[in-house]
Amino acid sequence: MKTKKVIVFLLVMAFGSLTAQAQDAQEIVKKANDLLRGQSNESVMTMKIIRPKWERTLKFKGWSKGNEYSLIYVLEPAKEKGQVFLKRDKEIWNWVPSIERMIKIPPSMMMQSWMGSDLTNDDLVKESSIVEDYNHKVIGEEKLNGYDCYKIEMTPKEDAAVVWGKIITWISKEHYYTLQNEYYDEDGYLVNVETLSKIKKMGDRTLPTYYEIVPVDKKGHKTTMEFNEVKFNVPIKDSFFSIQNMKRVH
Repeated sequence: MKTKKVIVFLLVMAFGSLTAQAQDAQEIVKKANDLLRGQSNESVMTMKIIRPKWERTLKFKGWSKGNEYSLIYVLEPAKEKGQVFLKRDKEIWNWVPSIERMIKIPPSMMMQSWMGSDLTNDDLVKESSIVEDYNHKVIGEEKLNGYDCYKIEMTPKEDAAVVWGKIITWISKEHYYTLQNEYYDEDGYLVNVETLSKIKKMGDRTLPTYYEIVPVDKKGHKTTMEFNEVKFNVPIKDSFFSIQNMKRVH
């Protein structure tokens, strides 16, 4: 009888610690995600697309609210100025003023390059699902750029409509800074490495403001993105993120 009690106790302890770890891992990812996004935000960003023989710079303004909505307005270069991308839940729409066309980006194009960069159309929607659509597990602890970090593996839930087979993220134990992400395909091959740096105060918080995305199998390819300005928890109505407003926003 005593042996049975000990076994039951050990099982309860083991199951309890696994459950706690899963909750802790998800909570860590949520805190890191909330730090980068806030309940809503308005930002100005500069993106550089670097290739072996050329470079290209874009500047855009962005608004986002919760997990469902984001809108991006291209400021530079002049050729693309006025293009607008709207994300509503899992849908992406693109307004191209030069040809006066509204384009809905189909699911089959989610892995296509966004604006010729190393970001995909799916990258515009994935941030919102990183907490909900993945199972999270702390797989280790490592020091990265002087910060003690949790190393967390994220694998998609069975019914989740996501494109990555696995994401590994490094989040600092203090302040919950996301410092690195590795993106793997469904076959377990590493596709992109994303590093975050230049931690500084933006609006009401301190966070990484510089992103570098490197595709591992494309030598000399890199995309960087830097936040020039960010305001968090700004009041934005849901109606701002409408197809009609895409033609009016600037």
